[in-house]
Amino acid sequence: MVRFGIIGTNFITDRFIAGGKLCEGFAVRAVYSRTMEKARKFAAKYGVEQVYDRLEDLAESREIDAVYIASPNYCHADQAAQMLRAGKHVLVEKPATANAREWEELCRIARENNVILLEAMRSVFLPEYTAIRENLHKLGTIRRATLSYCQYSSRYDKFKNGIIENAFRPELCNGSMMDIGVYCINALIDLFGAPKAVDGNCLKMHNGVDGAGTITANYGDMQAEVLYSKITNSFNASEIQGEKGCMLIQELPNPTHIEIVYNTREREDLGISASEQNMQFEVREFIRLVEEKDHEAEAAYAARTLAALELMDAARAKMEIVFPNDQK
Repeated sequence: MVRFGIIGTNFITDRFIAGGKLCEGFAVRAVYSRTMEKARKFAAKYGVEQVYDRLEDLAESREIDAVYIASPNYCHADQAAQMLRAGKHVLVEKPATANAREWEELCRIARENNVILLEAMRSVFLPEYTAIRENLHKLGTIRRATLSYCQYSSRYDKFKNGIIENAFRPELCNGSMMDIGVYCINALIDLFGAPKAVDGNCLKMHNGVDGAGTITANYGDMQAEVLYSKITNSFNASEIQGEKGCMLIQELPNPTHIEIVYNTREREDLGISASEQNMQFEVREFIRLVEEKDHEAEAAYAARTLAALELMDAARAKMEIVFPNDQK
């Protein structure tokens, strides 16, 4: 049994709990919020008795083994470090940190305290991504990958009316790359590793936040493009092009349909459909890592997270996007 404490009381935490309830060995024992009122209100929905408005009290609790962090991006590194030093395992929402330097420091603290640290990058833990990996060889030599996630945000309407919520506040280490481009970037790293060179450009809003962006990556024998937006929609499939055919992936973060179109025009449906309660897979793997003390697998996941953050750092440098956390 892994007893979780929770930092963050938003809709993503509701989804985390819904997914966790499908996993053996999952229990929520404590809730933290900056105000006791919010902590109690959220905890009441799930019958959780322990509530905190001080991180020190959560860290010191002997009733929890691990902490799930779903606070604003700029808080991730400091909160995770505090919990890791207290001997708690940490599952931290994507993006795990604002930059690669912060992630490397967290990994060092986790090793020193012999605890598990994992980024909650739900997409790469999905069975649909296993299907992608297992069928890539059918495409022959891969020459191009175009990974796209463009989703018009309901918060953008408020932004245009002068109401700027967290997702559109760069001072909180937010923006379209950090919010949704991160899914495409992690998929790229997971499937193909780190590129040799990165370039990028973005469309900035009046407050400096990136509303949309494009990243290009050079692998030497393969090219890749990452397209993302919070201010427009796209209904095109992501593509992985090989010399023998092309894989089409509908709705990249949580694929609803994947097929291969061969050069002969023959089509192969990989027979997948979007997973229900898709956060269950990352929770299940996190629990396994904790219970089995599988630091070898943890290190492999951490390396993927680091490579993704390094790519994002390089792209942000090209786009002249600087976060407060970069200057700490």
